[in-house]
Amino acid sequence: MLSKLIGTLVTVFYVLYILYKYVCFNLWTKEEISDKKPVAPINDLISLLKGNLSIGEVFQNAYLKYKACRIFGMYAFFKPTLIITNPHIMQTVLSTKFKCFQDRGVFCDEKVDPMSTHLFSMSGQKWRNLRSKLTPYFTLGKIKQSFMIIKESSEELQKNLEGKAQKKDCIDIKDMFERYTMDIIMATAFGIQSNCIKQQNNKFKYWGKQVFGEESIWKTLFMFTPNVMKFFSIPFTDRKTSKFFMELFQENVNYRQNNNIIRKDFMNVLIQLMEKGFVNNEKDVIGDLSDVNKLTIAEAAAQAFGFFLAGYETSATTASYCLYELACNSDIQNKVRTEIDELLEKHGEISYEAANEMIYFQNVINETLRKYPPLSILFRKCTRDMDLSDTDIHISKETIVIIPVLGLHRDPTIYPDPDKFDPERFTEANKATRHSYAYLPFGEGPRMCMGMKFAFLQIKVGLAKLLLKYKFKPHPKTSIPLTLDKKSVLIVTAKGGIHLTIEQR
Repeated sequence: MLSKLIGTLVTVFYVLYILYKYVCFNLWTKEEISDKKPVAPINDLISLLKGNLSIGEVFQNAYLKYKACRIFGMYAFFKPTLIITNPHIMQTVLSTKFKCFQDRGVFCDEKVDPMSTHLFSMSGQKWRNLRSKLTPYFTLGKIKQSFMIIKESSEELQKNLEGKAQKKDCIDIKDMFERYTMDIIMATAFGIQSNCIKQQNNKFKYWGKQVFGEESIWKTLFMFTPNVMKFFSIPFTDRKTSKFFMELFQENVNYRQNNNIIRKDFMNVLIQLMEKGFVNNEKDVIGDLSDVNKLTIAEAAAQAFGFFLAGYETSATTASYCLYELACNSDIQNKVRTEIDELLEKHGEISYEAANEMIYFQNVINETLRKYPPLSILFRKCTRDMDLSDTDIHISKETIVIIPVLGLHRDPTIYPDPDKFDPERFTEANKATRHSYAYLPFGEGPRMCMGMKFAFLQIKVGLAKLLLKYKFKPHPKTSIPLTLDKKSVLIVTAKGGIHLTIEQR
């Protein structure tokens, strides 16, 4: 019986191999998109699965090899995928023809994984409706209301490092910034004080690690084959982690409602969407309130969780890379510090206005995001059959389109000497020489990251507070240049962490 079973399996796999090799794998050749012919169903991602390359490097290598094609085809787990290397066509997909590419096509299933139904993963009209309701929270006025939370956390971070600076200790700056951003995001998204900066063994830090901890095949399937996860009922978010955040959200909603607590934060927006289906300032423009759909507790919790996903790890990673580059480039670090000193003298403190006037520092952060984009690739799914303008290519409905952001940001024809850290690339004069879609750390178009300005603010204020009082230098444990973690799937991560020496200014 065993031999018959093995024989049957071998036969099935052989038939599938022939089918994919000579039928599916000829798709791009027949459509004359690329001459690239994979030799095995997952050949293009075999290095990723073996752990030899990170997902960003897989598509960066492909981008640099085939960028002259403007568009070319690859296969992701038997699935034909279009890769775009031309900024003008990127603009078409992300903005001009957005209605044809408004979905990301990643895993999202409220039954299998309730926490997956946040704005990043949602699709269709449901995404559009919720996006319009949440966007007002991320206006400059609303972000300014969160400034005191950011400022208090930055002061706590500065104070917490004083003892280490006096001893000129080595610090893990990734861990340090994760605690900082965790305190901010938990306060704004869940309305609680997590105290991660003060407490070494903190439960919120622990659960954050569960979300962004060890990478697995499921995170790859989340992006490339979401239907497989749905078919086998595999959640992207670990069930224990999902339970923790759901109960945390529910407890805080109950506490606010029972005690009639109203604050001007993201939690308050979600509570209004649960209770009324709209935010107070929308009432005059909605019209017929009978058609307004209220959020369920699970849907609201998923949005808080999505805010956590977008604002915690990505901001901590970016701040870590930025401080690493400043430590390796002391002249740039001194120039940033001089700008901060001048603005401190002008405003008397690191205020919201002072942060927005840090022009050179903004260029430094922009250059950090160029060299280390948090998301190394962008996903879009074609939602209707269409002919791509300025090409002779027809794209069928359900086709996945990928933009290799890491490859784009390290393209030497766009950014000469791409491994060099050079904030001058982002002066107004230099930006004018490039296509506006040659820089995509937050995406672009109607689906770009809503929290971009919030992220910039918490990164800038946190770093500014540290640079006012401390100096940072490479430590013998510091890897120069940094090596990307080959197991990283979702976030561009440095292998072995980032360690720097801190000392008093």
